Amino acid sequence: MWNIIIAAGWPIWPLIVTSIFGVAIILERLWTLRVSNIAPSNLLADVTNLMSSGSINIESIEALKKNSPLGEIMAVAIENKNASLEVIKDSIEEAGSLASFRLEKYLGTLSTISTVAPLLGLFGTIIGMVELFSSFTSSGHDVTVFARGISVALYNTAGGIVVAVPAMIAFRYFRSKVDYLVNEMEQQALRLVEVIRGERK
Repeated sequence: MWNIIIAAGWPIWPLIVTSIFGVAIILERLWTLRVSNIAPSNLLADVTNLMSSGSINIESIEALKKNSPLGEIMAVAIENKNASLEVIKDSIEEAGSLASFRLEKYLGTLSTISTVAPLLGLFGTIIGMVELFSSFTSSGHDVTVFARGISVALYNTAGGIVVAVPAMIAFRYFRSKVDYLVNEMEQQALRLVEVIRGERK
């Protein structure tokens, strides 16, 4: 690996730094966007039981908000339980939008990495081509410089693609997962509203 880095020349270092940031974001989002962390499967049943037993109070609502993003949305539904159905739905959608904004943290950076990486690779390619053409002189050409220019160009082109493709795949995966999680949270909050209004048991 170190030999490849040496052969790619100094233009590869911005790509390496970019890839480190990309991997860090991917690992962080994989850990943070777990379904059990965002929308616990047992939360609706637990809150329904609390509602049935009349144990809902200010303290339990605050605890619910701290439980998870789903808990925050459910807490909003409970706080607006005496309002009209339209107001409750609007409040749930607003809470869902806020949750979506939080869940999309770092995704903009990941998208930028997927866009910038090929450009950094192209920059390295240009540097390699400059070195390649500098090998030609009036007295002939320097084979060592020529080969060096080719290796810099090719390694940086490949490096840009290697960094960009996983970043783009991860970005689209996380975006779709956030959309799924937000939709699931809103649906569970609406089911809780039906329980509160006596339309569901």
